[in-house]
Amino acid sequence: MSASSRPLGAQPAPDSFPRWFLYGAGGLILVSLLSVALVRITGNGPDQRAAPAVQERPLRFTDRPDGGIAVVDATTGALVADIHGEQGFLRGALRALARERKSRGLGSEQPFQLIARTDGRLTLADPATGQRIDLESFGAANAGAFAALLGPSSR
Repeated sequence: MSASSRPLGAQPAPDSFPRWFLYGAGGLILVSLLSVALVRITGNGPDQRAAPAVQERPLRFTDRPDGGIAVVDATTGALVADIHGEQGFLRGALRALARERKSRGLGSEQPFQLIARTDGRLTLADPATGQRIDLESFGAANAGAFAALLGPSSR
């Protein structure tokens, strides 16, 4: 009903939705946003604090002409593993970190760090870019592909 077709003196129908509900929903959203901002700013979130390292191993991953990947201990220069076949997760994780290095104009001189932590987590970190992949998030089988690279005293 438009204003011109309303009888003179008739008031529009009041808004029937309760305002207290809108204020409550707005307050809840505001508290949520402030809580998340506080955790992110202070760095005290559970996902932002890594457990202490039990074992670390600097590794270099180099592509082979036959399509394989040579995994070399960056400290000793010893061949840790020669990976052939699909290894989709391993290749995908390395590709993601290498892509980040390439986008920043960094080379492959600095090795990646494979870190076993006291809480059982396994992390592949790139000190050159500050990126990290928490490998246990992708399942035990996928993390196991990297855990084997730590050596006999792993985890």
